[in-house]
Amino acid sequence: MIGIEDYEAKDALGLAELVARGETTPDRLLDIALAQVARHNPAINAVIALNEADARRQIDRGLPRGPFTGVPMLIKDMNAHVMGWPLTNGSRLYEGYVCDHDSTLIERYRRAGFVLFGRTTSPEFGLTSTTESVPHGITRNPFDLSRTSGGSSGGASAAVAAGIIPLAHASDGGGSIRIPAACCGLFGLKPSRGRVTMAPDAGEGWGSMSTVHAVSRSVRDSAALLDVTSQLAPGDPYAAPAPARPLLYEIGAPVGRLRIALCLGGVNPTTLAPPALEAIDLMRRVLADLGHEVIEVAALPIDGSTLASAQQSIIAANVARAVDLRRQATGRDDVPVEPVTGFLAEGGRGLSATAYLDCIAAIHLVGRQMAAFLDDGRFDLLLTPLLPDSPPEIGVLSLSPADVGAYVAAIRRYTSFTGLQNMTGQPAMAIPAGLDATGLPRAVQFAARLGDEALLIRLAAQIEKAAPWGDLRPSFKA
Repeated sequence: MIGIEDYEAKDALGLAELVARGETTPDRLLDIALAQVARHNPAINAVIALNEADARRQIDRGLPRGPFTGVPMLIKDMNAHVMGWPLTNGSRLYEGYVCDHDSTLIERYRRAGFVLFGRTTSPEFGLTSTTESVPHGITRNPFDLSRTSGGSSGGASAAVAAGIIPLAHASDGGGSIRIPAACCGLFGLKPSRGRVTMAPDAGEGWGSMSTVHAVSRSVRDSAALLDVTSQLAPGDPYAAPAPARPLLYEIGAPVGRLRIALCLGGVNPTTLAPPALEAIDLMRRVLADLGHEVIEVAALPIDGSTLASAQQSIIAANVARAVDLRRQATGRDDVPVEPVTGFLAEGGRGLSATAYLDCIAAIHLVGRQMAAFLDDGRFDLLLTPLLPDSPPEIGVLSLSPADVGAYVAAIRRYTSFTGLQNMTGQPAMAIPAGLDATGLPRAVQFAARLGDEALLIRLAAQIEKAAPWGDLRPSFKA
């Protein structure tokens, strides 16, 4: 039977291969995952709920034969319903709520063979790029416990970076897969709009800007997971273009010579600190060595100020609805939300229907503009910074800030390069790019045409082989 070092050295597909060969068992993998939680979680606070009894029952009933049979899996505390498990969405409004069904995505995880055993942290309603909340406290970056692990999937990224599991469920409405991946030295793919269903509980999230997938150590885990989760469900309002073949087949497939547009300007005007520029410089060298051409462009064909306003208004309207529906369901108007949540909800309640539709029209327009940018034959992909600086310190992006205005400025800065792809629906990925001078992870972002996750996976696998990030392991002591 394998030990902790063997466990930490494998990705999820590698662990499943050991189970298939009889070299370990699902119970043994669960034992190690639980031991890793006990070892690391006191320092990082990535896991807020464990359900070992349910996990053992899954194993005892007999796991389906799938690509991830026997692999432990943690589920983000955000919208994903798991029968019989609590779900808080990081909010005091959901105290005592217990799921009475599985989301379609959870059903697909079960069919793939995963053993679901706990939940990871999220900020209230997934609203910020750190993972700090009143009910669950602060989630910390394993590379530096004074820094954020990102958000809103910061529990997922911290758990994977710490070696608790090799990949974890995550979601992304403005960068919430890619930013945590960047903060913790992981691979993070945001799928195309309509690629992963939100059935049966929703048709879309945040006016179609939100989607669901994972953070992972390896590219192949992310590809294989998307293969088993990306089928349409009846009634889905969007459908991403179907891939020509399973994405796992793209690992090691020829990439060709790509023409990649590099843009250093984000949706919001942002000054890039040395870690961001160093990450871009490193990636330019890697791409050149691989035979790709990088062409810098001064700006993208977008109106950044209009988009920033549209994004905030769409989120605010959705937050207002979420808060009000939950208060109606519980009859509890006295349960508080965090200050930024309240600020957004108040703004959302004051937004007219026509103003909301104007915002939807704005993000649809930029989707067409970016599609034209990548479809005119000049470029195959877009490369940008991911974070403008190193992962920020705890508190900078908290939903309970001393100054809401300072928070708004900070969150606009840290999502300047990620929110665009949520508005356009394009797939985008975070690729690790070494460590900065203080030992914190750096990353860059690539975006592709709507539906072309295959090209992103091919390039990511090529970069992973040329400039591996598997040795970007935190040295913290729990």
